[in-house]
Amino acid sequence: MPVDNAPPSHPNLVPQEETAPDNAGPGFRVAIPARYASTRLPGKPLRLLAGRPLIEHVYQRARASGASEVVIATDDPRIQQVAEGFGATVCMTSPAHLSGTDRLAEVAARLGWPEDAIVVNVQGDEPHLPPALIQQVAAGLATHPDADIATVCARIADPGELFNPNVVKVTRDAQDYALYFSRAPIPWHRETFGAGREGLSKLPTGMAWFRHIGLYAYRVAVLARYPHWSPAPTEQAESLEQLRALWHGVRIYVAEAVEVPPPGVDTEVDLARAAAHFQRSGE
Repeated sequence: MPVDNAPPSHPNLVPQEETAPDNAGPGFRVAIPARYASTRLPGKPLRLLAGRPLIEHVYQRARASGASEVVIATDDPRIQQVAEGFGATVCMTSPAHLSGTDRLAEVAARLGWPEDAIVVNVQGDEPHLPPALIQQVAAGLATHPDADIATVCARIADPGELFNPNVVKVTRDAQDYALYFSRAPIPWHRETFGAGREGLSKLPTGMAWFRHIGLYAYRVAVLARYPHWSPAPTEQAESLEQLRALWHGVRIYVAEAVEVPPPGVDTEVDLARAAAHFQRSGE
């Protein structure tokens, strides 16, 4: 797909102040893809949470991570107007993108980010995302030069979570690089899982299972290549876009998360739960 290589002075961009603290670690940028259309929660980025738009909470979390630059990437002028209203940098992108990764690729090209730059993709529906986790994925990529993508995972203790197809699992090699992501329980414990989940009250001892947390750091060079890769058969079967990168030979570093984030906001129930969290925490 065509990508507009406009310079950083693109008219759809609003400057922001540099906020990275001195101890922020390796330099990195954050991009927050935000779409207005949502089948389960229409207008999700602009829904109010504790008196502020959902996307503003996410933006402030990203700013608190020490990123040198935080950009909201959207194709909707309503989101642009609101985001610019609370001082965010906004990059308007094509409405034709099929994934957030494609949208990030356009942002990196528009802003002229160098190929070796690290950009963290923060989902626009994660108002409680720990800033330390954003730092972790950026640092994970910076310290693993043979990887082009970094992400995080968390241990699974509940068999129900392991067998839930909505929970994405990941298995790693000895150096914590991804071997595979799946909606199925992986690795499959032959002796214990033979009958499936039925009657399984706890997981076998002696090994660990991990769920994938959908937070990614990319090198800009791999973002530039991603839109030109053909979809992978595994990606289409599992409906997991990270499998496209594995299929095309990209190494993905997967660290165990220093802090596990609460669920994001996908439904009205999620929004109410997030509001209750803010009320309890006083944020």
